[in-house]
Amino acid sequence: MYKDAEIDYMAVMSSIDTINEIRNDSWPTKELTLEDNQIDLGWHQREFEFHQSFSYIVWTKDLSEYLGCVYFYRTELPWIKAPDGADVDISVWVTKKTYDNGLYPIIFNCLRSWVENGWPFKTPYYSNKKIPD
Repeated sequence: MYKDAEIDYMAVMSSIDTINEIRNDSWPTKELTLEDNQIDLGWHQREFEFHQSFSYIVWTKDLSEYLGCVYFYRTELPWIKAPDGADVDISVWVTKKTYDNGLYPIIFNCLRSWVENGWPFKTPYYSNKKIPD
């Protein structure tokens, strides 16, 4: 898990402003340390084990570059602020390089299509602050 934490940390720290621009969240901050990130990933692991949330790294096809991350959260969790009736809270962030290369709308719309065609959700809520057309 340490290697995953390092890769994730580098992607996050190189993209803080981009992540804060597109996600509706106060995470991450410039004060985030590698140790904090390891704790955060451990927390996510526990959420996965309890089926509270799931996340997926978005990679290039050849797995050579980390492009971002997608999160699915159960809406009944107290820290999730999805509107009534939503059955899942979905968010995504991408790295600065990915965003600057114009891939955020493509990734977001692929995510939307994946959710519509491959998941059982009836009323997904996309909680990103910046949602592409």
